[in-house]
Amino acid sequence: MPFRLLIPVGLLCALLPLHHGAPGPDGTAPDPAHYRERVKSMFYHAYDSYLENAFPYDELRPLTCDGHDTWGSFSLTLIDALDTLLILGNVSEFQRVVEVLQDNVDFDIDVNASVFETNIRVVGGLLSAHLLSKKAGVEVEAGWPCSGPLLRMAEEAARKLLPAFQTPTGMPYGTVNLLHGVNPGETPVTCTAGIGTFIVEFATLSSLTGDPVFEDVARVALMRLWESRSDIGLVGNHIDVLTGKWVAQDAGIGAGVDSYFEYLVKGAILLQDKNLMAMFLEYNKAIRNYTRFDDWYLWVQMYKGTVSMPVFQSLEAYWPGLQSLIGDIDNAMRTFLNYYTVWKQFGGLPEFYNIPQGYTVEKREGYPLRPELIESAMYLYRATGDPTLLELGRDAVESIEKISKVECGFATIKDLRDHKLDNRMESFFLAETVKYLYLLFDPTNFIHNNGSSFDAVITPYGECILGAGGYIFNTEAHPIDPAALHCCRRLKEEQWEVEDLMREFYSLKRNRSGFQKKTVSSGPWEPSAGPGTFSSPENQERAREKKSVKQKIPLLSCPSQPFTSKLALLGQVFLDST
Repeated sequence: MPFRLLIPVGLLCALLPLHHGAPGPDGTAPDPAHYRERVKSMFYHAYDSYLENAFPYDELRPLTCDGHDTWGSFSLTLIDALDTLLILGNVSEFQRVVEVLQDNVDFDIDVNASVFETNIRVVGGLLSAHLLSKKAGVEVEAGWPCSGPLLRMAEEAARKLLPAFQTPTGMPYGTVNLLHGVNPGETPVTCTAGIGTFIVEFATLSSLTGDPVFEDVARVALMRLWESRSDIGLVGNHIDVLTGKWVAQDAGIGAGVDSYFEYLVKGAILLQDKNLMAMFLEYNKAIRNYTRFDDWYLWVQMYKGTVSMPVFQSLEAYWPGLQSLIGDIDNAMRTFLNYYTVWKQFGGLPEFYNIPQGYTVEKREGYPLRPELIESAMYLYRATGDPTLLELGRDAVESIEKISKVECGFATIKDLRDHKLDNRMESFFLAETVKYLYLLFDPTNFIHNNGSSFDAVITPYGECILGAGGYIFNTEAHPIDPAALHCCRRLKEEQWEVEDLMREFYSLKRNRSGFQKKTVSSGPWEPSAGPGTFSSPENQERAREKKSVKQKIPLLSCPSQPFTSKLALLGQVFLDST
């Protein structure tokens, strides 16, 4: 019997007061200027509360007006909020916080830290702030963006994570001790997202520092997941990083998997890498074939494709934004509107929503002020200009202020049914939720630059163009300027040129001696290994050598797209129908 979704006809809409700037009876769209100021006020209410009550702890506890460490004792909220300060235009506070972080943050501590969270929040936040420092009026040192205190901090934090990647498969442990490395007895079971969410930060770090180790380990982890997919093209939720065997075999686009797919697309755009895009497009086919029903995405068994959980998770709401990045706007909007109906029903997105029943799942009724639906609205509004997307932004501001605002910040909503609160304000509220709301209502923000303005920077390796737009957000909403990856490459380019000359010399020499010259196919990319197989170290080394030759980018020029997608002015990638 085929699986059918039974969607309730009537959805209970949360009754929230409409303020000035909301659509009136004539259907006018929310006033962006009004909501921009409302969002800015939200940010400072939360940010000032953190500084007054919680710093130097990681996060604010808004109900008791104090702080606690959550992900490693890094003053995490301050790192996560830093680039948001600049996006809101506060250069003086940005400059002050840069000094505070240099004086107070220490990674040489005996703390067990999440490899995933430390990467996306700390490494990503520091890299973004480093690349935005000059725009924020910070007096940068000679050699920037190829050197600088925030870059050194990001590199130090990332090096603390490298021991986690020392496994037989190259897939990292989920937790590492920042002082001692991986603890004996550490569980080898890691979620898929915890393995495949490093390429954006680690490739940026390798490009800026010249040390390839970061990008290398991130690529190996990505490839191992690709090789571990099932025969029907799906990946599960948790895997043993020592054996490569799947422990949790539920396949979907939500919690435990989400940012793996996100980083295949964003890594492809950031690095101009056709292989990563080809991998995502193959996954996308399988996801559509086995998990999509009526523009919802369910959880299925990764080997059989049978439905295991007919639920929508709030973390899945990033998917329409990701679809917009590959130009799939129609499907993105249909899925977005499904998710928006859930928001209207509760005034937020519950962690789990039972799609056939049209209601929350027991013990998953909360909303920790997550950004994903707002993130998708921001991307889709840039692509379409549809005023419905501004209405979501309006509803988010009204809901969060009405339900979540307390004297010391904004509290996690423990239960959307009765609006009970929990004593936590996650750092991503300032890093992502507020940032995406502000960018939704601020069409002229520098983040949305269409290339009409830019900065020319002189580095030790030549002239470099920065700030021209096309920023890639990591999964914690920290923007990375893709042009920066080409600022520090002169030495590498010279090395590649010498290697090319040597190869040409020895190739000619072999041909004259009667040896047959090998050729490399220039046809479309094919996966080097099928599902469930690992490529040998020798093949990996040859692949890296081939990559270093084929992906050269001339100095002082924009990289050309080598695959059938084009980076558009507004940051979307549209597949070429030809």
